[in-house]
Amino acid sequence: MVLGAVIDAGVPADTIRAALDSLRLPIKLEVERVKRCGFAATKATVEAADQEDYRFLPDVEAILAKGTLTPKQRELATTIFRKVAVAESTVHGMPLERVHFHEVGALDSIADIVGAAVGLDLLGVEKFTSTPVPTGSGTVKCAHGIMPVPTPGTAELLKGVPLAASTIKTELTTPTGAAILTTVVTEWTATPAMTIDRIGHGSGTKDFLEQPNILRLMLGQAARPQAGGADEQDTVTVLETNLDDIAPEVVGYTIERLFAAGALDVFAMPIQMKKNRPGVLLSVICAPETAPTLEAILFREAGTFGVRRTTATRSKLQREAVTVETPWGPVKAKRGWRADGFEVLTPEYEDCARVAREHNVPLRDVFAAVRKYTPRGQK
Repeated sequence: MVLGAVIDAGVPADTIRAALDSLRLPIKLEVERVKRCGFAATKATVEAADQEDYRFLPDVEAILAKGTLTPKQRELATTIFRKVAVAESTVHGMPLERVHFHEVGALDSIADIVGAAVGLDLLGVEKFTSTPVPTGSGTVKCAHGIMPVPTPGTAELLKGVPLAASTIKTELTTPTGAAILTTVVTEWTATPAMTIDRIGHGSGTKDFLEQPNILRLMLGQAARPQAGGADEQDTVTVLETNLDDIAPEVVGYTIERLFAAGALDVFAMPIQMKKNRPGVLLSVICAPETAPTLEAILFREAGTFGVRRTTATRSKLQREAVTVETPWGPVKAKRGWRADGFEVLTPEYEDCARVAREHNVPLRDVFAAVRKYTPRGQK
């Protein structure tokens, strides 16, 4: 459905065919116009022979290496497959290198993911958003037998992602679809602020009575922020746990491990817990895709019995890394700004501390020198 949507939105099918042909696999891409509940859409079908052999992640990566994909397209396709591998590794309790793909390792699924990666790249989109994800309901038959919807792999991939309820008794979101979404989407919102330029509709195989089996892809320009508003927004996951039986050193070590694993921010606050015991509220802000890894660190290192998980929309300044000249040489800093002209400059502590040590000057003097930097456009 993703492949059909990007083609319907204007990506030439022949360009995607050429990319798939470069993989040198016995696959063929067919594109046709169909109707679902009376609405026109593009259906992309990959024709491939059934294969009994399982493929492992290195096998898939070797296939991707053969293709004449751009580095960005190959990286996107590889990231999607790796997401599936990590999810399968988690739900089956086995090492990543021993995970074998079932449906996702089949030839048609390889073509779906590679074709989607090529098509999404050719759209030239800077930011993808998505509505909350409908997974469907009921059960589905897969390689491991009858499974509830969402299947374990799909559910693992959608950790930290808001879901939408659906009464349709079938699988609406597959592991492939979940992996594509969670790789490219940075904000989960019902209606993005934008001016629509093009719309693509990708059709699924089934034709439901309850609703059109169509994936809609809208392309356009993001709305300009209102005066005084933030220029950027994204969606983050917030992990929280209360700790009252842990040594302070362990809290500090846990925070180090969380930052090393990709947390955007980690902070601890003193709290008063039941029976008047003093405790610590440990909070982690992270990208949705890193939440499972960071949650595992909280359980392992802090020994907590539970972690609360919420999704939040975050307003951000536009930002860039800058290098500021000081009397003691260049120092790194971070510059942030908004459309209304507001700007802020934050010195990078580690670099400032290095300069202070090397030149035996007070750290506050280095901070002051960096803050004298004149942002662009000002005099």
